Amino acid sequence: MPRIQAATLAEHRKAQRRALLDAARAILTEDPARPPTLTEVAARAGLARPSIYQYFSSRDQLLAELLADTFPQWARRVAERMAAASGPADQVLEYVRANLELVASGEHALARVLTTIIDDDIAAYSRELHDELRTPLIAALETAGATDPAVTAGLIDGIVHAASRMLESGQDADRTVTAATELVEPYLAALSPSAAGRR
Repeated sequence: MPRIQAATLAEHRKAQRRALLDAARAILTEDPARPPTLTEVAARAGLARPSIYQYFSSRDQLLAELLADTFPQWARRVAERMAAASGPADQVLEYVRANLELVASGEHALARVLTTIIDDDIAAYSRELHDELRTPLIAALETAGATDPAVTAGLIDGIVHAASRMLESGQDADRTVTAATELVEPYLAALSPSAAGRR
């Protein structure tokens, strides 16, 4: 068993689990076409191969937990960007920008790879997380005065998804983000100024 390098055994196990998830993320980011073996993940994290079984019973479990770890981090980063915006219209634009900047950083490719190599239950969980990600967008659109915030959120997500595909095909990130926000800005500007100014 590795030497404990934390104040308690629980903290040590938490740190080791984090190291293994980070190692799996790094390997998948480098080579998305080939899921890593447990041996590779353990080696990248600096652990002996048998040690990984104290944390994950199989590669599928490791990858499922990596997916469950990836989406909440994404959602948190988007929510933080939206919360820092000056009003609901700016929150919507930050939703677009934050998502596309995360795609440009490679995070989306990792999430997409994970959904293709794990089972249907995890894929369903992935869809639930995507729906949760849209919740603050719907709230911002409602405050901004959108007639049907849920439908509008779906249309804005359509723009985000199209721009994401462009980014993943090699399009320039700055130009793509600018073009996407330019599509959304006129709609937001056309909403009631009194509604758009509310938080």
